[in-house]
Amino acid sequence: MQRDELAAWLRLALTPGIGNDTARRLLGAFGLPQVVFEQPREALAQLLTPHQLKAFYAQPETLNTQMEDTWNWLHAAASSPPRQVLCLGDSLYPQGLLQLSDPPLMLYTMGRMALAPTLGLADGVGGVAIVGSRNPTPQGAANAESFASALSHAGLTVVSGMALGVDAAAHRGALQGPGSTVAVVGTGLDRVYPKRNLELAHCISEAGLIVSEFPLGTPPINANFPRRNRIIAALGQGTLVVEAALASGSLITARFAVEQGREVFAIPGSIHSPQSRGCHALIRQGAKLVETAQDVLEELKMPFARGIASGIATDSIATNDHATPASGLNYSKNSLLEALGFDPCSLDALQARVGMPTPQLQAGLLELELDGLVARLPGGLFQRVGIV
Repeated sequence: MQRDELAAWLRLALTPGIGNDTARRLLGAFGLPQVVFEQPREALAQLLTPHQLKAFYAQPETLNTQMEDTWNWLHAAASSPPRQVLCLGDSLYPQGLLQLSDPPLMLYTMGRMALAPTLGLADGVGGVAIVGSRNPTPQGAANAESFASALSHAGLTVVSGMALGVDAAAHRGALQGPGSTVAVVGTGLDRVYPKRNLELAHCISEAGLIVSEFPLGTPPINANFPRRNRIIAALGQGTLVVEAALASGSLITARFAVEQGREVFAIPGSIHSPQSRGCHALIRQGAKLVETAQDVLEELKMPFARGIASGIATDSIATNDHATPASGLNYSKNSLLEALGFDPCSLDALQARVGMPTPQLQAGLLELELDGLVARLPGGLFQRVGIV
């Protein structure tokens, strides 16, 4: 993209009062932004309000700074992974976004550009959005990672928002397969939010793709995150909600998916878990209940990956039925796991179920915890962790 072309796109995007929808109508009527800005006032007045028209002829205050920052970002000496700005009409612009009523005028991208064009297309391999709680249960995080890995191995690109919790787990799982992952962020691409995902962001930019509609320098503003959710939904042929409370932002993504005619999937959980109530609400509203990645693939008419998906996402937990812990107590790991169940459980409640002396029960739980089969939760609770 030439410098004057980039400047025109930035000016159109930054003009106050000119949203994506109005800008798209201007582009449809007159062509490229450079041509739009050459139009006489009488022609523009047919599409703009008087307030918009006044703003249109005043150069945005931040234009020069944004132009220099963006140009330098694109042409940094060590621009690896690749960086690019995709505008409406670009051949690499994700086609799924064109179905939005207000597709982004500009997308800032970093990473594997080949992942972008077919995302969201019903007749392509496309992608699946995976979203959920920022504070998932251990089982929820494990589910997100295993489902994402299975879908990625089946050739689907996993789309998420690079938030803590389910999003991060989904990205990590997707990076394990050839489908890889796309992270849609709510800040400018010159910063990483949250900071704890800095290493993950680096991995995604190397093997996947990070995209944002927000200009460089945009900080983490609360209002931007629900807005970016419409892009997450549009880039997937369906949206899978792993865990979500009733007030979760993941339900916003699910709503956008429904509005865009996409499928919505939800993983059920314990009736006692607040993190499952959002998923249960979605299921009551018509979302597809799924237990394996194969359920998602079949709903999306992709049964060709049965062996790949089911082999990764539905393996049972590997346990030793006749393990003997260091305490010398003979017991079955499976029987202790079965007594624990899948809901968070206190030590006292578990002891009542198994009738085991406290020191030996604690030793057994510690061994299971070291084996990665049980997680210790706040409040003295324990929860079984396994691949569903």
